[in-house]
Amino acid sequence: MKKTTEADSKYNSLEKMSVRELLSNINKEDKSVPLAIQKEIPKIEKLVNVIVKQMKTGGRLFYMGAGTSGRLGIVDASECPPTYGVPQGMVIGIIAGGDKAIRKAVEFAEDDTEQGWKDLQEYKINKKDVVIGIAASGSTPYVIGALETCNKNNITTGCIVCNKGSNVAKAAKHKIEIVVGPEFVTGSTRMKSGTAQKLTLNMISTSVMIKLGKVKGNKMVDMQLSNNKLVDRGTNMVAKELKVSYKKANEMLLKYGSVRKAVDNYKK
Repeated sequence: MKKTTEADSKYNSLEKMSVRELLSNINKEDKSVPLAIQKEIPKIEKLVNVIVKQMKTGGRLFYMGAGTSGRLGIVDASECPPTYGVPQGMVIGIIAGGDKAIRKAVEFAEDDTEQGWKDLQEYKINKKDVVIGIAASGSTPYVIGALETCNKNNITTGCIVCNKGSNVAKAAKHKIEIVVGPEFVTGSTRMKSGTAQKLTLNMISTSVMIKLGKVKGNKMVDMQLSNNKLVDRGTNMVAKELKVSYKKANEMLLKYGSVRKAVDNYKK
């Protein structure tokens, strides 16, 4: 099967282009990504609803991938606790080759069909959990093996891929296939495909967290106060909500540890 992600770029003689031409053409290609995602929103919606349902019963969300795909999953997972105040381990990113593969490629790690399931077992994976395989090509053995074994164990599976009819998609119960077309540099799936995956992960985790009650109005009321910028943001949120001074809001925020708790305790 001919993979769209491996098709020749629409552009040639890239080395002869000026910097302005390179930037303009890359930007032109990038604009097509949200439109490709838009076509898959109904499928993304179904997956989000399943994740919310499972998480309300104590389930966790796992992202699995190799290379760029694995790194993107780890980024999304790692941002959930500070942004929404959820516990570490509620959203988990796993990359083929282990944590050292986050910074440096581990040769042939993605070709092991059994290691993905072994990695999941370290987290005591169970039927309450949801596992999303991320693979631009849709052919990563590490991801395919993990999803197939999850299915055998009645664990909910999904995927984010950038080719139609891939083996990863065949192994996933909830398929998200975002076909963004040939990359600007042929086969460089860290570009449009990576952008598509990142945007989709943003949509999934944000929607899930909102539906789990981690946002009030449009504010991150459970965010962790891990630096001065976030303390200042939280203080302003409390001050605006309660119509109190910045000083008073700051005192309450630091006393109770979150915007939600500061506001709730003031209203008691």
